[in-house]
Parts: sequence; structure tokens; C-alpha cells
Amino acid sequence: MTAGGETISKQPPHVQLTSVHLDYGTTPILKGVSLEIARSEIVAIIGPSGSGKSTILRAVNALAPIREGSIRVGGIEVNDRRLDARALRRKVGMVFQSYNLFPHRTVLQNVAMAPVDVLGENRAEVERRARALLARVRLDGKENAYPGELSGGQQQRVAIARSLCMRPEVMMFDEVTAALDPETVKEVLSAIRDVARGGMTCILVTHEMRFAREVADTIVFIDRGEILARGSADTFFNDPGHPRAAEFLAQVL
Repeated sequence: MTAGGETISKQPPHVQLTSVHLDYGTTPILKGVSLEIARSEIVAIIGPSGSGKSTILRAVNALAPIREGSIRVGGIEVNDRRLDARALRRKVGMVFQSYNLFPHRTVLQNVAMAPVDVLGENRAEVERRARALLARVRLDGKENAYPGELSGGQQQRVAIARSLCMRPEVMMFDEVTAALDPETVKEVLSAIRDVARGGMTCILVTHEMRFAREVADTIVFIDRGEILARGSADTFFNDPGHPRAAEFLAQVL
């Protein structure tokens, strides 16, 4: 491709899954999943329970070994036997349903701990970054609170700030609002929206269809371990392109 006489090279995908197969015991969970995600793209993965959505995220973060295929994040081959897991975790941040905060540490300590203890970064510098991130997720003033003093939504926002403090290239969110009451869902979704709009490559597994439509560039529908449909948010929700995806939307919208 050329523009103005100059050759423009297509950027390689930031995250790429190629014919990924993954089993739990003798049960196939992912059956030849292929997916390309561009840098700064926001992808929402949707589908029924047990379809393999969360397993994709776990495979990308090397938390679930694949049987066959390839996963690449930046220049890292995730399924390489010589994988440097620490290098991968520096590139990929992940926020789960459960907050996994240390109850005996303050909010600031929870956010700053990994860059200091795992990466060996300067504590004062990390704490400055942590305070800025807590302000970004609207938790300024809570630095010295303990997790038990916070609501579920506040704890989930601490978990988001903690993951961002590692300065990842890719952020993955796995049904992060599933355990929250309706009143606190909005504040967590607002924090994720801010992260996504900041240019971060994001992969969301969510059951919040309105949020997926609003924030995602691309919707991926998976069922029984296979990607059955994908497209831009507007296109997908107007015309899912597959009968099973249309059936799913009719049930959840």
C-alpha cells in the first residue's frame, strides 16, 4: 500500500491467537480459536456461560496452557516452553471478578507493591504513579484505607489501578462487574471506559451488553469454544451475522 509515494507497512497484531486448542482434562474448551487484535483496539468477547470466554484471557496470560496453536503478545510467543512469564506479565495486565487485594495492606500499598517487589522499581516513584492512578479511578483520598473499609466497587477499582501500575501494554478484564451490586457496577464500568479511551489495547469479557456496544471497537461472539461471529459493535448488534449469535442477543437484550 502506498500514500503520497511512501510505502505504508501494516502493523502486526498486538495480540494474535492462531488456531488455538485448549482442553481441561479430556474436555475440549477452545476449538481452533483465531483472533487478531490491533494495538489500541478494544475487543469485547461475549457469549453464554461456559463458552470459553474467560479461558481465552487465561490462555493469553499463560494461566492456561494450550494444546495446539499459537498465541503472541507483542514479540512474545506465549506458548514457548522458554517463556519468561515475568516479561509477559509486564505486557499484560489482568483484572478478575475477585479483587484479590491484600487485606492487611493499605490501598496505596496494594497498588504499589508489585512494581516495587517484583520489578524492583523505586518506591517513591511508584507511589507517585500509584496516587495518580488512584485519582484516575476516582479513589483519591482512599490511599490509607484498607480493603475491608471499601465497597466492592471501590475494591475493584483498586484492582484496576494495581494492574495499571505495572504499566502493561494490554489490559484484560474478566467479568469484573459480575460480583457487584447494580449500584456499584456503573463506577467500575466508568473506570474501565477511561482506561479504554486512553489508547490501551483492551480485551473485555463481559455480560454488560450496553457497555460492550458503547466502548468496544469489535465484538467477538463465542459459543462452545468456537468464534461464530465478529464485527464492529454497531454492525454486530444490528446484524450479528450468525443465527446462534442472534439467538443469544435476543435472550440478553
